[in-house]
Amino acid sequence: MFGDLSLNGTMTTVALFALVALTLGIIFYLRNRFKNSDLEALKEKYAGNEGGSVASRNKYPEVNAFDLSSTFWGYGLAIALATTVLGFSWTKYEKAVYVPDYDLSVDEEIEMEPPRTAEPPPPPPPPPPPVIEEVPEEEILEEDEPEFVDQDVEEETVIEEVVVEAPPPPPPPPPPVEDEIFKVVEQMPRFPGCEDISGGEAEKKKCAEEKMLQYIYKSLKYPAIARENGIEGRAILQFVVDKDGSVTEVNVVRDPGAGTGDAAKKVINAMNDMPTKWTPGKQRGRPVKVLYTLPVLFRLEG
Repeated sequence: MFGDLSLNGTMTTVALFALVALTLGIIFYLRNRFKNSDLEALKEKYAGNEGGSVASRNKYPEVNAFDLSSTFWGYGLAIALATTVLGFSWTKYEKAVYVPDYDLSVDEEIEMEPPRTAEPPPPPPPPPPPVIEEVPEEEILEEDEPEFVDQDVEEETVIEEVVVEAPPPPPPPPPPVEDEIFKVVEQMPRFPGCEDISGGEAEKKKCAEEKMLQYIYKSLKYPAIARENGIEGRAILQFVVDKDGSVTEVNVVRDPGAGTGDAAKKVINAMNDMPTKWTPGKQRGRPVKVLYTLPVLFRLEG
């Protein structure tokens, strides 16, 4: 019966206030009715029945509020049912997000130096092999007998201290090798929210692009100075989607001006605060870093 009933916040609030006003009106009506009853007429009516049922709990039945207990009980159930129906029928509508219709692809080549990856230094050349020279037999001399030296220590013996130099410190380790950043991979990174849908890679890519545009234009704030001066255009940003789905190295490579590039960059950086990160790009089945190029269109409505 109430399956198709949907109320927004304003309608639900008005209905609740109406129920409260109705309840308060009934309370004030009954209070005034009992308060303005003609007591003298009731005394004359029940003058000879003091020992009967009139003298039980309430003296006069006309002002006995307990006679309406069943009515109050039914009214309370009706109010509870109405409140429950209002609670289940309250529908919160999301604000419509204006998404300009434009192509996400960037036809022209963006002149920007690709991120550099640190390469390890080349290994040192191997040492030359030792040269073995043959010694003629005539030069081989017989070994002399060892000379024994008296090494006894007496009080007058002066012992010279031998200073041993510390060995030189080991060379510093080579810098860590950073992962390569790809521009095109077999599976490009995708905005979260479409991994559980049915379909292939093309359907998931289209769904991810739609959700990404909705997120961007829901969070994007048109700079006031750009709006006042009528500045429109397309800001182009590049960022790296890391192997864990986080967004790093956000750069504005084309800026229409008046703070539009910074506004778009702020929205891209806020993607790391989402509960779900990007689906990272994959090359040969393993996650890799991917350089992602995203145009953001700034267009004044109507």
